Amino acid sequence: MRSRPGHFVDLRLKQRVKQYLASSKCGQYVDIGILASDLQKTYSAEYGRRKRNAFRIQVEKVFGIISNEKDREDLAVLEAEHVAKRARQQEKNDTAGSATDLSDYDDYPEDLSTNHMNSSLLSLYKKGNPDSVPPTPKNDPMETPPPVQAAPQTSTLSRGTRVETRISEGGWFIDKTPCGKDFFIDLSEDGEGDGKKLISEKSTEFSVLESERKKTKGKRAKRKKEEFPDVDGEINAMLLKEKVRSKGPELYHPSVKFEDVGGNDETLKEICKMLIHVRHPEVYNHLGVVPPRGFLLHGPPGCGKTLLAQAIAGELELPMLKVAATEIVSGVSGESEQKLRELFEQAVSSAPCVLFIDEIDAITPKREVASKDMERRIVAQFLTCMDDLNNVAATTQVLVIGATNRPDSLDPALRRAGRFDREICLGIPDEAAREKILRTLCRKLKLLESFEFHHLARLTPGYVGADLMALCREAAMCTVNRALIKSEKQKRKHMHAGGNTAEESMGVGTDNLVEEDTKQLELPPKDELQRLLDLLKKQDPLPEEQLQQLCIEMNDFIVALSSVQPSAKREGFVTIPDVTWADIGALEDIREELTMAILAPVRNPEQFKALGLTTPAGVLLAGPPGCGKTLLAKAVANESGLNFISVKGPELLNMYVGESERAVRQVFQRARNSAPCVIFFDEVDALCPRRSDRESGASVRVVNQLLTEMDGLENRQQVFIMAATNRPDIIDPAILRPGRLDKTLYVGLPPPEDRLAILKTITKDGSRPPLDTDVSLEEIAYSQHCDCYTGADLSALVREASICALRQEMALQNTQCKKGEIKISHKHFEEAFKKVKSSVSKKDQIMYEELHQSLCR
Repeated sequence: MRSRPGHFVDLRLKQRVKQYLASSKCGQYVDIGILASDLQKTYSAEYGRRKRNAFRIQVEKVFGIISNEKDREDLAVLEAEHVAKRARQQEKNDTAGSATDLSDYDDYPEDLSTNHMNSSLLSLYKKGNPDSVPPTPKNDPMETPPPVQAAPQTSTLSRGTRVETRISEGGWFIDKTPCGKDFFIDLSEDGEGDGKKLISEKSTEFSVLESERKKTKGKRAKRKKEEFPDVDGEINAMLLKEKVRSKGPELYHPSVKFEDVGGNDETLKEICKMLIHVRHPEVYNHLGVVPPRGFLLHGPPGCGKTLLAQAIAGELELPMLKVAATEIVSGVSGESEQKLRELFEQAVSSAPCVLFIDEIDAITPKREVASKDMERRIVAQFLTCMDDLNNVAATTQVLVIGATNRPDSLDPALRRAGRFDREICLGIPDEAAREKILRTLCRKLKLLESFEFHHLARLTPGYVGADLMALCREAAMCTVNRALIKSEKQKRKHMHAGGNTAEESMGVGTDNLVEEDTKQLELPPKDELQRLLDLLKKQDPLPEEQLQQLCIEMNDFIVALSSVQPSAKREGFVTIPDVTWADIGALEDIREELTMAILAPVRNPEQFKALGLTTPAGVLLAGPPGCGKTLLAKAVANESGLNFISVKGPELLNMYVGESERAVRQVFQRARNSAPCVIFFDEVDALCPRRSDRESGASVRVVNQLLTEMDGLENRQQVFIMAATNRPDIIDPAILRPGRLDKTLYVGLPPPEDRLAILKTITKDGSRPPLDTDVSLEEIAYSQHCDCYTGADLSALVREASICALRQEMALQNTQCKKGEIKISHKHFEEAFKKVKSSVSKKDQIMYEELHQSLCR
């Protein structure tokens, strides 16, 4: 909007100035400086950063425009009333001039007393007849003010009275009355209500005007209400809104208890020890020790950090202030720090309480890598607030809990003692913890009495609490779908049964009906979609009998497993494989070694601790390709029920400097978070080749990082390492020392008896694929053709024999001979021997044999 050429007016500011002038805060007089300051405080987000002087000048311009607009509106109203009055007067008989003047004035008593411009206009309309105003008593003292800037035609009082007017700096008129008192008249309003009446009511002429104004008050109030609606309510609501907005988060009492948190018994015990000072502050006061103020919950997403914080507050019946870290960040410089200070002040004033900051890593990054100064200031303010909690009073019972799934990205100063001095890791739950979580989640679900929680926990490796909750929800949906399809089929069966009796009476054959009935019971996709739509559009509730039959079964959970992917898998974990010892033939001695190295420490931790065996062993499986090294690792992970992270050797390597080392650190950190865990490095020779004096590239740094992670300063608690390679000669020797990969197991070419066991395992004892009677697995295993065959070669042999049998069967079908059951005969194996050769050459056999001898020594 343009007010005059070359000047633009901020419409929003203009509206806010009008609202301010209409509010009861301004009184009879408002200085522009105070007006500008109040606006900056009220709307600090928009005007808080403006310079005071420049903003005051802008407000003054807007104020002047509002005053001019108001004057023009009042002038138009007066002119309209004057024209209407003259029209009415012409219809009446002319009376005495003085009476006319008096009646003329009676309609404008309020304008004279409340708006100076109106009074000057009245004097013009009355043709300079000032006698219409009641005279001033002669005995009133006269006061002559100093000469000031005077408004033209300002006096409508009697001849003997002089009233001089000066204009204040803020654009408000200050009149000097004969009695010597100042009274202020608001230009922005038309004297609304009694609150806008004159301050000086001692002078007689204005008391007369006051009495006359009361007579016409009702008549003019309606017009004023239409012209200037009351906006006090709007301003009060807006100020209240700002107050609520600036107040921050509200206290609330969570209803979650410790019984709602399953599978974290050890963590809960640790937390209970830390919370003694909340209920019994006298213990720490007596000892003269400052109690712990806060702790950090960290772990993968979905493991229950937020739930645990709510359970702490709910169990102790403490009020909770829950804040997402991003709520603190503001766009105005300094406001984020102010919000943080106000948050801690609110927590201290509400003590005892729990202050929970979720995703705390969003506002407390490492200061050396922070991209903005604001982030550094927020971290510094947070540290100060945490320290102030200790300084306020030893009895302040405020517990600060932070939650994050990226603890390494937090500023190190935040993790020192006195701030977040305890860190509680909520890892990926193991089998026993998953069973407890499932029992907790299924308390209110309608399950069968014989539901096997243990079996379901075994089927859900790598699932965190949120995944198990999604699994329960998905299983319930499977139950609903199964029950509705079942009821739909029964309904159709009844309908067709009724139709059949009618058609039978008409002489239709029953055989055709049965055939049609079975066709109808099958639900094609189109019919199923239509059935679901009909169910959605159906408004009636389901019958009680149908609801009573709804019950979640084990099969529903197994169906739901395929559609719920564990979050650990999304992060790059390969969870427990489906390979068991039954899928592995032979290798008995290696199985026993692996059992003692990995399974025994997990199953009997107390006995190992009693012997002082704390560091988990690392196992290197070496041998020719195709002998079952990777299969053994999968079977060990499955048998132990551990989490399993599979790392293909080269996948950690990255072209950017430092990224490969970071990937190695991340693998070990994830393993520590989900301990007990097995990390399996396949083709480990690609990751840690032998270092030489001449090399100094990325591969050397990766080897160094791997060495420090395997046996560095940080303890590998319950993190087992397995590696597989067919080139142990090019692996760096430092990897193979005791404490790292200290046990090297040779998985060599199978002897004849092992080949027989492998063939029996592959063919499931001759049942799949089905073998003919003339096939002897023992004969095949001991034949010279199988010399130097690995397990992979034997598997390829059986597959090739099956293909030969299938090819022969398809040829028989083409000649339209009678189709028989496919069986693999001896001649099929003979054909397969011609195509499948040994994958290990004679030269490699000699090299592996030497390796075996060296390992035996």
